[in-house]
Formats: sequence, structure tokens, C-alpha cells
Amino acid sequence: MLKKKKTEIYALAQHISMSADKARRIIDQIRGHSYEETLMILELMPYRACYPIFKLVYSAAANASSNMGSNEANLLISKAEVNKGTTIKKFKPRARGRSYPIKRPTCHITIVMKDISLDDECVEINSLKNPKWKNNHKAMVYHDMYSSGGVWDKK
Repeated sequence: MLKKKKTEIYALAQHISMSADKARRIIDQIRGHSYEETLMILELMPYRACYPIFKLVYSAAANASSNMGSNEANLLISKAEVNKGTTIKKFKPRARGRSYPIKRPTCHITIVMKDISLDDECVEINSLKNPKWKNNHKAMVYHDMYSSGGVWDKK
């Protein structure tokens, strides 16, 4: 019986203290990129959500090098997802003895990296970068109906 060698490794961060939408904004930028490109992108982006994602990508690469012995130059982010976590609820005292609820959202981030040197089949990197939900429609060109030589040119 032939065993298929595992080519994917993942890292998971739970209960990160930020909104899932803010983390998704960053994850959408790095999905499908190589490991070195991802680190450069995350270092240069000005968002607070970049630091925990940077640490998670670094951890996934360390998992890949220690568990599979793969080189960091061959790593590619094949899957990255952000899920909503629990909401921390506190009450803040306000005027006239009232209380005001404070909600701190959390999120769970999963990053799956693939070693392209161990993969038998060729992976098209552009298919991972471009989301499938985007429609690549061409812009419609409206011709000027007054100068088209049609009915409107007659006087």
C-alpha cells in the first residue's frame, strides 16, 4: 500500500481580540502568496490586525520546517480563513446609576500552508490569488449615437 506524503501544514490562533471583518481584510490580501511575499506584505500594511497574522504565518512556517523538513522558499499559503469567535461582554458604569454594555469581539484564524516542492501535481498560483466570486466583466462601451452615421445625422 502506497502512502501519500502530507504536503499541507496548518497553524490555528483562537480568541484573537479583534473583529473577524478586520482580520478578513488582511487575510484576503495574503491568500495564495508565497511565504516571503506574505511576510513583506504583512510588515508593510498599516493595520493592527497584521501583527497576530504575521505571528501565525511565522508559526505555520516553523511547523512546516520542523514537522516536514521543508524549505521556507517552497511554502505557499493555500488556505486562510477567519471565523467569528466568542464575544467578551462587560458592563461599564454610566451616569445616574446606569450601566452600558461593552462588547469585545474575538476571532479564530486558520492558515494552511502547502509545500509546492512535495506536491506531485502542478499548482496554478494565479487560481489561488484570484477569488472565484469576482466576475471579470468587461466594461461596456457606449457608442455616441449622434455621430454614428445613423438616423440622427440627417437634418
